[in-house]
Amino acid sequence: MTTSSLSSAIESVPVYDAAAFAAQALSSPAALSAVIDHTLLKADATREQALKIAREAAEYRFACAMVNPVWTGLLASELAGTGIPVGVVVGFPLGANLVSTKREETAALLRLGAKEIDMVLNIGLLKSGETTRVARDIEAVVEVSHDAGAIVKVILETCLLTTEEKLTASEIACAAGVDFLKTSTGFSVHGATAEDVALLRGVAGTRCGVKASGGIRTLVDAETMLRAGASRIGASASVAIVEALKHGAKPDSSQGASGY
Repeated sequence: MTTSSLSSAIESVPVYDAAAFAAQALSSPAALSAVIDHTLLKADATREQALKIAREAAEYRFACAMVNPVWTGLLASELAGTGIPVGVVVGFPLGANLVSTKREETAALLRLGAKEIDMVLNIGLLKSGETTRVARDIEAVVEVSHDAGAIVKVILETCLLTTEEKLTASEIACAAGVDFLKTSTGFSVHGATAEDVALLRGVAGTRCGVKASGGIRTLVDAETMLRAGASRIGASASVAIVEALKHGAKPDSSQGASGY
């Protein structure tokens, strides 16, 4: 994608009202819970820890319970009848898998009950300028997911990209029909920044959501990302964030995010 065509595409994007969305999301603990993916992606996460994530997700009514692929069937069973979807990661955390591998992994996870797929795009291909292959990588996962009624979030790993690469990746992902652009895996140099969230939202407009993840540990962090343009938050500190709002803590975005 050329710089001129990218600029033209971004200029035509409908404007998203981040302030209004943030105000609504921060209006109550229930509203905040509804935009948080309750997340457990540690390599050493145990069965009992995964079940705890599921139970907390059901209790707090989080947007989803996000886990590693091995726990997909377990959580689908645990959350059956609760209305809380299971979210899983694909091609995680490097994104350097074959397209066929990502497609097959996604299909297998959907059969096990996953409803939200967070895939890592192929960062090496993007940096090599192979944008057609990047698009095919994303399209393969989007196609199989949407056919099964699931949504797709594409992880850009923004900390590894230049500004131009972030813009290009975001436009490719939007054109591929993703449901969310996502900042980070949480396993690289650093996680989400307000600047990157705002940049991704500038490309997405109202075409898709933006998920901020990585280093979001406090209510202040969550508010910062929402006001920057995030419509979904990925966090392992979800319960603490919602409890802070429940017990009267006042968000103060002037403090900024705590970092990863």
